[in-house]
Amino acid sequence: MFLRSVSAEFAKIFTTRLWWILVIVLFCYIGLLAGGLAALFAGIQTGVISPDAVNTGGGPTDFGSLPPLIYSFASSVGYVFPVLLGALATTGEFRHQTLTPTFLATPRRGLVLGAKTATLILIGAGFGVVALAASVGIGGGVLSAFGVDALLLDSQTWLLIARTLLAMGLWAAIGVGLGVLVPNQVASIVIVLAFTQFVEPLLRLAASFLEVTAKIGNFLPGAASDALVGASVFTMASPAGTPPLDWWQGGLVLLGYALVATVIGYVVSWKKDVT
Repeated sequence: MFLRSVSAEFAKIFTTRLWWILVIVLFCYIGLLAGGLAALFAGIQTGVISPDAVNTGGGPTDFGSLPPLIYSFASSVGYVFPVLLGALATTGEFRHQTLTPTFLATPRRGLVLGAKTATLILIGAGFGVVALAASVGIGGGVLSAFGVDALLLDSQTWLLIARTLLAMGLWAAIGVGLGVLVPNQVASIVIVLAFTQFVEPLLRLAASFLEVTAKIGNFLPGAASDALVGASVFTMASPAGTPPLDWWQGGLVLLGYALVATVIGYVVSWKKDVT
């Protein structure tokens, strides 16, 4: 029964235009960022671009190992897309009342929610593949064009890629949890965009100036995701210099956010009458 529910959830996603529209925007967005910043950072680091032209002051600047930084754009920036998909896939059930026939066919609501979460985790990982195709394919190509080793044969690069796929899957699960917790579709979208694009970046910046607050900031979802992946442009300059969580700790924090949101949402909205 669980596999049939998973199959039904895949059908719900792939019979709409939403998923491929998000995929196209994701690829273009990450490709533009990764390619543009790879050219900027590699150009400055190798001296091809004059540091004075971009106000860095002084000679060639060392940004550290550029490939992980560029490749991590897939998750550090692209994570909003699987969150949105997870939230929309869930809130759409409430908005269009498709939960009614779903629950009639499968009365075990916990099983339905579990199948939806498992489905979105897999689709979120698929979004990760698309994002990595942009960040690694375009970003790595630009780095190579500037004479910077793209490190595609390095085992650490492939570990970063694997952890990126995991992070994107977990973000999709967080989106499902948020959609269950906040069934109103408009409110859910506003929360996702406001928190990911404004609130959390500001909180991370504010927390980074003191060692004590920086440690607390490590447990914000975006910071935990960056720790899981192992690299991020947001951790390039932390005034407090506080080390991030270990990758497995970051993964557990992300999983915790998904579980808490889903469990609370299941209790307060998923179990209620939807007719």
